[in-house]
Amino acid sequence: MSATSPHTWVLPAVVDACPLHQLPLPLALRTLLLRRGLSEADVAELIAPRELPDPCGHFPDLEVAVERICRACGQGEALAVCGDYDADGMTSTALLLRALQPLGAKAEPAIPSRMEEGYGLNPAMVDRLHGQGIRLLVTVDNGVAAVEALQRARTLSMDVIVTDHHTIPEPRPWMTALLHPATTPEASPYRGLAGVGLAYVLASSVAERLGRMDAIQVARDLFCIGTVADMAPLTGANRRWLLEGLTTLHRSRCEGVMALQRLAGLGETPLTAEDIGFQLAPRINAVGRLGDPVLVVDLLTESDPGKTMALARRCDDLNRQRRDLCDAIEAEATALVESDAEGLIPPFLLLAQSHWHHGVIGIVAARLMERYHRPVALLAGDGEGLLRASARAPQGFAVDKALTACADLLERFGGHPAAGGFTVKASQVHTLHDRLNQLTQPWLDQEGAGRPVRPEACLKLNEINWDLWAALETLTPHGVGHPTPLFWSRGCHVADWRTLNGGHLAVTLQQGTHQRRAVAWRCSPLSPMPERVDVAYELKLNVWRGERRLQLELKAIREHTDTVRLSCGERSYLASSKLGADNAVAFGLTNAGGDRLEASITKDQTVTCKDQRASHSRIQTLLEEAALALGLRA
Repeated sequence: MSATSPHTWVLPAVVDACPLHQLPLPLALRTLLLRRGLSEADVAELIAPRELPDPCGHFPDLEVAVERICRACGQGEALAVCGDYDADGMTSTALLLRALQPLGAKAEPAIPSRMEEGYGLNPAMVDRLHGQGIRLLVTVDNGVAAVEALQRARTLSMDVIVTDHHTIPEPRPWMTALLHPATTPEASPYRGLAGVGLAYVLASSVAERLGRMDAIQVARDLFCIGTVADMAPLTGANRRWLLEGLTTLHRSRCEGVMALQRLAGLGETPLTAEDIGFQLAPRINAVGRLGDPVLVVDLLTESDPGKTMALARRCDDLNRQRRDLCDAIEAEATALVESDAEGLIPPFLLLAQSHWHHGVIGIVAARLMERYHRPVALLAGDGEGLLRASARAPQGFAVDKALTACADLLERFGGHPAAGGFTVKASQVHTLHDRLNQLTQPWLDQEGAGRPVRPEACLKLNEINWDLWAALETLTPHGVGHPTPLFWSRGCHVADWRTLNGGHLAVTLQQGTHQRRAVAWRCSPLSPMPERVDVAYELKLNVWRGERRLQLELKAIREHTDTVRLSCGERSYLASSKLGADNAVAFGLTNAGGDRLEASITKDQTVTCKDQRASHSRIQTLLEEAALALGLRA
């Protein structure tokens, strides 16, 4: 994302002046959490999650699954763990293999090739495994919609235990047992589990039944990696297990995990969710995108340090290849977009090149979505006149609904609101693009062309200190369902700026005597760079040569103006501020006729106005919004 690309700044909601007052957090954080709709009890649960209930009371088929696997362990039965080629599926597979083999089962992995077989359990896999004498299949991160494969297994009298978190089709296919978050009670803490979380529930339940908890000594480590990599919501069971697991992950007993950490340059201190998301997960995901996913399973189940380091280096090599491929395809795709003679970007950006690699086009589609703020699909050749696509869309546009509306033009499709995939005949691509454009235009008209940025609380630079950082740390880890706070600061002087190698931007911002360093990744400076700017950012810790300092990671930057325009229906108002008597902050609203309403804001951030007109609720709301827009309130 470019911090200097066009943005639409969306003001946060007006809240009470003293929200969540019982919490020992700075006002800006309390305000932010209230805007997210959290109560004091919700915040307490984020900081210190409760004990989890017995999963057997939440998963209807868990007892059946545990009983069948315990029987396989007791009889030394051969079984196949049928995984997927992303980080969630590969860590799930390794987790069950490491847990079930010490318990007596002859478990082996079975993961389809992304390039040759596609996603999930398929009839050919079932036939092959049956021919090898296997009568029990356990799927992880797939299987719930593999109707033909499940029916084939039933015909062959095979048992199939499905652990999956993707949409359950109607009618539900046959299977021996199903572990799925959607089968739990609506308020269950297990509702947000990804595939690796379900594998963890199953492995833990089997180990507990057999009195062998030693068999899952590294299961929590693999759970942490798979959960963060799959961007599962960091609430409920995910949050509790992740908080516990992060304290010891840097000392994992899994040699493969330790090898990845050494290659990533991670030290001896506890890891964060960001360490997993930006350092470990890409090295794992790259294998499923470009190579044989069994490589990762071998890495995470191998105990010899020398062998694991060799395997980890192969993962690292594939990750470098993945980065190079993504950069090359992104450059080519961007050139295609910007070579349009009229400079017009269609509502739905669809680009096709037969030589693009299927394994990485989803990553590049996500980058283009960020750059152009519209749905994107990249298509690569699939042989015999077919193209295979990965699609990504901004929040508010539903990819799955759009593809369903184009079902008559597609050979295959699937996905969810944010992402999807499909296969289409080359002869249908133009017709498909026309229809997708028609479906997207109303959304784009309403959304606007600029990328929306939604800061949650306003900070002055002197409020950014180690106390604020310590309070932020109590709310980690951040992720889906509990995002990293997005702050903003208004009227910052640009004391210095420069471009960095790699196309990044470094800015020194100043308010009064307080300065803060800010960086914006993959972006260029405003041209010309203004003297004063408003910035939206995440607060980060930067460690360089042993020195720790707080740094602003810019998400948006715009030129500062002394006035802001507010809209209320068809009416518009100008808001401006000044320093009043006794250093009180005064501000006012001016309507289109030039009539001005004066107000002020107290130290506890309460908006006051002596004018009788302010007693009207609509006017009071406008004053509150003006205070927010002018950066006078958190």
